[in-house]
Amino acid sequence: MTSAIHPTAIVSADVRIGADVRIGPFAMIGAGCTLGDGCVIEARATLERNVRLGANVTVGIGSVLGGDPQDLKFKGEETWVEIGDGTRIREYATINRGTAQSGKTAVGRQCFIMSYVHLAHDCHIGDGVIISNATQLAGHVTIEDRAILSGLVAVHQFVRIGRHSFTGGCSRVAKDVPPFLKAVGNPVKLYGLNSVGLQRSGFDEAVIRELKRGYRLFFRSELNVSQAIERARKELHPYPEVEHLLHFLEESGRGVVI
Repeated sequence: MTSAIHPTAIVSADVRIGADVRIGPFAMIGAGCTLGDGCVIEARATLERNVRLGANVTVGIGSVLGGDPQDLKFKGEETWVEIGDGTRIREYATINRGTAQSGKTAVGRQCFIMSYVHLAHDCHIGDGVIISNATQLAGHVTIEDRAILSGLVAVHQFVRIGRHSFTGGCSRVAKDVPPFLKAVGNPVKLYGLNSVGLQRSGFDEAVIRELKRGYRLFFRSELNVSQAIERARKELHPYPEVEHLLHFLEESGRGVVI
């Protein structure tokens, strides 16, 4: 099918537009942008510049993608926003371009970015991530696959949030949230394994059991991190999920929520 561009939309001459794309009233698509097949740009949405959308991406009313990074060190380098296939971005979200540090701000496939979310420069979001209304991410935040952040969460720069974790509403996240766990509060604290989320995602009960044992070793014992890792490698079955948890804890740069 041919694409449908509303006559009031403003589209730069160099924009690459795939098949069956719809661009709504008063939308603005700036230089260097690429829109994959089946994308929908709703009314008054803006892609300022250097935005690459995969196939079947929806950008909601009034959202702004590809604005300059809000970083005093930024000197106009050529940087990007990249959005994966099937991701939905709702109304009035903002996603800024990266800086020279990583070159891009990236969102994976099949994510759901709700209204008024802000993703600052150099954020890297995995696949299947859900970020709820008005959550704000500072620069250089990494969110792994299938993590869920509730509404009004504030995430400090350089924080990592692990895969299949759940962060509750109105939390202030200044340290890393380990994968597979639940965290909530201000200051944020851990509240056990994200058992319901793991079950819904089809995790084997044996894997869930070993992750629970790992949680108790690291966060409900008197062991320090190095001692807990040593015990975990001796006592836990080396499922890939267990190994990922251990690696995440070993590599944490900001320290982890407890």
